[in-house]
Amino acid sequence: MASTPQPRRGNTRQRIQDVALDLFAEQGYDKTSLREIAERLDVTKAALYYHFKTKEDILEGIFEDMNRPIEELLAWGAGQPRTLETKKEILVRYSKALEAASPFFRFMQENQATVRDLRIGHTMKHRVIALVDLIKDPDAPLADQVRCFTALMAMHAGVFALRDAEGDPEEKREAALEVAVELVAKAHEEGPDGPAA
Repeated sequence: MASTPQPRRGNTRQRIQDVALDLFAEQGYDKTSLREIAERLDVTKAALYYHFKTKEDILEGIFEDMNRPIEELLAWGAGQPRTLETKKEILVRYSKALEAASPFFRFMQENQATVRDLRIGHTMKHRVIALVDLIKDPDAPLADQVRCFTALMAMHAGVFALRDAEGDPEEKREAALEVAVELVAKAHEEGPDGPAA
């Protein structure tokens, strides 16, 4: 059974972010204006401008909310031993963060060219690199580094690329997590003789 996203705070600032994200997903970031966001909210552009000066300000506010669990995960992971169990737990927690923030991550997936040029695009790139660093060994061979990066991309695929495929969203997320864990476990192996200590 798929989990239902938690309702977001009812304040004006949050309503603006929710409506803007819907419009960005429907029309694309570049094709959405502040005027359209104000109209959808049934407020004046001046009222919208009181809270956010630009579309990028709105997007950064959304990103800050959605990014908190990932920042917490990075901080937690940095303080843990680099065991396979820790790496699996990082993947489990990341999977849950992706699920909770799926509307935002879907927006990012569908607006990659635009996001790449915004500050949040650079921040997200660094978050992915930081996560890969937590699940790979510091001196991992290149193939194992690729496995760890691919593990995160498999989880993204579970949320985005597979969303139109038949099946329960939770089952797809769990399948993507299973593949990610397998890739990281393979990267964690010492070699043909078995897993690392």
